[in-house]
Amino acid sequence: QVQLVESGGGLVQAGGSLTLSCAASGSTFRLNAMGWYRQAPGKQRELVAGICSEGTANYEDSVKGRFTVSRDNSKNTVYLQMNSLKPEDTAVYYCNAGICYSGTYYPSPLDDWGQGTQVTVSS
Repeated sequence: QVQLVESGGGLVQAGGSLTLSCAASGSTFRLNAMGWYRQAPGKQRELVAGICSEGTANYEDSVKGRFTVSRDNSKNTVYLQMNSLKPEDTAVYYCNAGICYSGTYYPSPLDDWGQGTQVTVSS
């Protein structure tokens, strides 16, 4: 079993920045590739960014150039640096697993989701 704990969310004005963290514990060998997902009110959960074990990162089009995903394997922690935030980035952000083929990240989340961290961007 894997435990995922997200943190770092908050309320920020448009144009501001936040850094999210996701600490994984338990059967972390299952977390070779990791990703950040978000769910806005009334919408389905979507993939935002993914990072493969060797560090290759993929991004959803709307966050390219603004968000940066990174990982510290020694700490079993994944980060999401979010800059130039927009009101449409408002959502609960989650981390979870994925898979990578030829450097491309594909969502493959485990059933065990964390509690997420709320990001609210005011206009």
